[in-house]
Amino acid sequence: MKVPFIDLQRAHAPLKEELLEAFSKTLDHGGFCLGPDVEAFEAGFAEELGLAGAVGVGSGTEALHLIALAMGVGPGDEVIVPAFTFIASAWFSQYVGAKVVFADIDPKTFTIDPQSIEKLITEKTKAIVVTHLFGQAADMEPILGIASEHGIKVVEDAAQAHLAQYKGRSVGDIGDAGAFSFYPTKNLGALGEGGAITSRDGELLDQVRILRAHGSKERYLNHFVGYNNRLEGLQAASLNVKLPHLRGKTARRQKIARAYLGGIRNPDISLPMPARYGESVYHMFTIRHAERDRLKAYLAEQGIGSDIVYPYPLHLQPCFNFLGYKEGDFPVSEELARTCLSLPIVPELTDEEVDYVIEKLNAFE
Repeated sequence: MKVPFIDLQRAHAPLKEELLEAFSKTLDHGGFCLGPDVEAFEAGFAEELGLAGAVGVGSGTEALHLIALAMGVGPGDEVIVPAFTFIASAWFSQYVGAKVVFADIDPKTFTIDPQSIEKLITEKTKAIVVTHLFGQAADMEPILGIASEHGIKVVEDAAQAHLAQYKGRSVGDIGDAGAFSFYPTKNLGALGEGGAITSRDGELLDQVRILRAHGSKERYLNHFVGYNNRLEGLQAASLNVKLPHLRGKTARRQKIARAYLGGIRNPDISLPMPARYGESVYHMFTIRHAERDRLKAYLAEQGIGSDIVYPYPLHLQPCFNFLGYKEGDFPVSEELARTCLSLPIVPELTDEEVDYVIEKLNAFE
């Protein structure tokens, strides 16, 4: 049996006719950069997730960049970021000339450890980036408490966490601003790049709308330096087709996760531990094994796709050598990078494929 890690063709085949119809409408009205499809998606996405407001932008990375600009983060400021996440989480500060300061993660949730944040705060700290990693919400209450005490902004990197919950609230609507990605492999993915910024701060969202469109409030009148970070109409059209299916596909991911959690009994495999305070949407189902590379090779021999997400903690990335971090600075992040392996969990998997993955994992010695 062949079990793919990701199969976008399988995901898109049932939606092909609906997608083509949506693209035809976009071709007819001509709204390719912003336009009616983007407006419809912004409203629909906010309503579906229970968010106060959303602004579509070109990618999740751009979302973080524009949030930094709208918050006034710049040279001389410091931004605290988890050491284990996708590297775009750290670009929040780098694009605007601020300094990134890394923090270790919680070994159970793989999200930023609130206890590691307090000791990193200085008079220069302007913001904390909280990544809801692999679809699991971070523990927001203590982080918000620390931020409030020190007058620091909290930015939620929710790129992997569409519909994830923290104590009954949607991620992306808890901190000062949220950044979502619609990269094709995300739980809600476009057919190319796309992102959104969410916030309860209407002034911040207004600022982002101007920044994404060349710093212009009206055509050819530019109030300050802006960027070309608009969500494209065709990408929004694809997202409008996919959005109504998000809850059903999320439920399927969660069902597969429950099967893995209940069925994988190999004593050498550590399973992800769902947090009691929230509901994961399982963008990834990431296990740990001391011989991760051998396990990955074994799964490949059995026809099972897997991926190492992520093999390097951020503080050991070559692009951050100038910060002076070294191996051993963030032991939890480093251990996870050495041992993590993500299993197939896309909603298009069949029950037979899920059972096959469990069977082969339990047989691994």
